[in-house]
Formats: sequence, C-alpha cells, structure tokens
Amino acid sequence: MTFEPMSDAALLTLAENGDEGAFATLFDRYRDRVYYAARRLIDNSTDAEDVTAMVFLEAWRGRRKMIVINGSLLPWLLTTTLNVARNARRSKARYRVFLDSLPDPGHAPDHADDVAASVDRVRGADPLAQAFRSLSKNDQLILLLCVVEELRVQDAAAYLGVPEGTVKSRLSRAKNRLRLAVLQRRGASAAPADASAITTAATEEAEGSVTS
Repeated sequence: MTFEPMSDAALLTLAENGDEGAFATLFDRYRDRVYYAARRLIDNSTDAEDVTAMVFLEAWRGRRKMIVINGSLLPWLLTTTLNVARNARRSKARYRVFLDSLPDPGHAPDHADDVAASVDRVRGADPLAQAFRSLSKNDQLILLLCVVEELRVQDAAAYLGVPEGTVKSRLSRAKNRLRLAVLQRRGASAAPADASAITTAATEEAEGSVTS
C-alpha cells in the first residue's frame, strides 16, 4: 500500500497548531528551492544558507499568515526569500562601511579567507547573476515565480492579487530588462538576443553555479 504525501495545506494546518514535525516536513520539501533562490540573490553560499535559515524562521513565526496557492507554499516562501535577501545585502553593505572606517590593524591577512572571498567574488561577478540582482524586487519576484519555478500565469496572478494580464505584462517587461542588463554587463555589440532565451540562460547558469 502506498501513501500519498500530505499536502502543503494539511501540513500548514498542523504547523499552525504547533506541530513541529509537520513544519519540518515543509522545510525538507522546500529547503533546496529556497536556497537556490537565495543563491541567485546573494553573492556567496554562506550568506545564502543564512538567508535560507532566516526564511524558515520567518515562516515558523508567521505560519498562521502563510498563503497556499494552487496547493503550494512556494510563492510565499520566494517572496520572503526576496525580502530577507535584500535586508541581508543592506546589512552587509553597512557592515562593510563600518569595517572600512576602522584603522588598519597591521597584521598579516588570513590567506585562506582571501581565497574563499575571491571564489565568491568571481561567482558574484558573473554578468547573469549581476544582471538578475540589479533588477527591482518586483522583476525578480515575477521571474522567480513564472520562469524559475514555472508557475502558471493564473497562479502567479492569484498569489500577487493582480489580473492575469498584469502578470503577463510584468513578466514581459522583466524579461526585457534582464536581457538588456545582461547585454550591458557583457558589453555585447551583437544584435540583442531573444529575451526568453536570455532569461532561460540566466536561470540555467545561475542554477549551475549553485549546484557545481
């Protein structure tokens, strides 16, 4: 006899009543996808892991306010990932400003840390990753929902609370802006490529950089 896995809605109902096991199942179900989304938004793996942890902490705290769309909690989780990642980047920027204001301690640097930082800088310098991170929050969200996670337009519209036509127009504009941002960073002189092809390439390359 085979048993069907519990739905997100059923697990969420249990979690709302304090069932940590049900929430752990949701965590296992979506952890990797949240991490991949965070990795597209954050320029190093350690910070992406921190963002992932914070997203699920926010999910637990706000479990009674989570929204299930077409049987899935993923849209809510992706929106939270965007918010947490943007806050993390702002905090890190402020921290760097603080560090730059400190006097030079004058001791030899840790070369292992330098190597790790260099690897992350190389990954973060990828034109596709830079282009995606340069987009507005709304553009990032519509691309994550409709391109990366391949949600149907009607499901994205239901989650965002807007008409389907609005989702289609936002998605088209986001693809065009991503295409232009990629071309600008590559300094391409050739004729512009198809927007959907650039978007797909950005998705595949970003995911490849995470899993490699």
